[in-house]
Amino acid sequence: MSSWDNVHGILCVRLDNLGDVLMTTPAIRALRESGPDRRITLLASGSGARAAAHVPEIDHVIGFDAPWMKHPQPPAAEATEALVTTLAARDFHAAVIFTVYSQSPLPAATLCHMAGIPRVLAHCRENPYHLLTDWVAETEPSNPPRHEVRRQLDLVAHVGARTDNERLSFRVRAPATSRANVKLEEAGVDLGRPVMVVHPGATASSRRWMPERFAEAARQIGERLDCQVVVTGDASERDLAETVRRGAGDGARSLAGSLSLEEFAAVLARASLVLSNNTGTVHLAAAVGSPVIDLYALTNPQHTPWMVQHRVLSKDVPCRNCYRSVCPQGEPACLAGVTVDEVVAAACDLWLDIHWRAAA
Repeated sequence: MSSWDNVHGILCVRLDNLGDVLMTTPAIRALRESGPDRRITLLASGSGARAAAHVPEIDHVIGFDAPWMKHPQPPAAEATEALVTTLAARDFHAAVIFTVYSQSPLPAATLCHMAGIPRVLAHCRENPYHLLTDWVAETEPSNPPRHEVRRQLDLVAHVGARTDNERLSFRVRAPATSRANVKLEEAGVDLGRPVMVVHPGATASSRRWMPERFAEAARQIGERLDCQVVVTGDASERDLAETVRRGAGDGARSLAGSLSLEEFAAVLARASLVLSNNTGTVHLAAAVGSPVIDLYALTNPQHTPWMVQHRVLSKDVPCRNCYRSVCPQGEPACLAGVTVDEVVAAACDLWLDIHWRAAA
């Protein structure tokens, strides 16, 4: 659109989680590439800001845990007022608000209005009146939901922003790779042999496959494919990772709680396979190009691995697309129905496909 031709300073707003920021990076790249001298600032949650620091298309990051998003401790009203002052001082020419279809852009649009940002683009279900200068009508979920990456690429295309490179973006620098390799070797991993990363955690309990099944699947896949098993997780998941490691066989190792985000990405980049619940790890693996076996809880439909070889496993249930972080049934049937045998078969099938493609 002609009104965006002279837009240089752009505020991108993505206030949910690390994986959501990663899935927005192709659209951010499109914004950056579609005009001269464009500068991109990302307004993100604390977890999203961690990923943004490693995205070369982003120049600056502002962290903000918005009170209209899901956070353990929402900020005080004074923090929101201070954010408006910060945004106003940056003199942005435009803002793009990225949301999933179940979220409203209007709270963030109000922030942009109060900060004096003259152009604001977003999907919106209700009439935003003067809060959005570029309003893309929300069509989901009445129409079949698009993949989250495609949804955001379509949004920025509304103002003429496109890219030929639609891959997720995450930069792993050489020092982080070196540090990750040292930690792998210290844990007893042979860097000359294939590694399978097993990630049994997830922030939402509704997205977690059972630990004992992770362990048994990891043990069988490791034996069948002659892969070393490395279990990962954050510091709060050390006990979970240790449970899976013990059940995965004598050769399994755990690096839970010992890796920075960039080191974790370096470990994923080395992996021949990644076995994970559907969480940010899946999207980080996709960003670094590693094949994924995705235990996909059917809480929402649009977050499968993007532009990477993968297999997605779940069982269809009447309560699909529930958007719940905690399953009201206790154990999510969409995951409980997935057997160890199915996961092992999917891993072996993906392994064969990868090696067939490499030999072709």
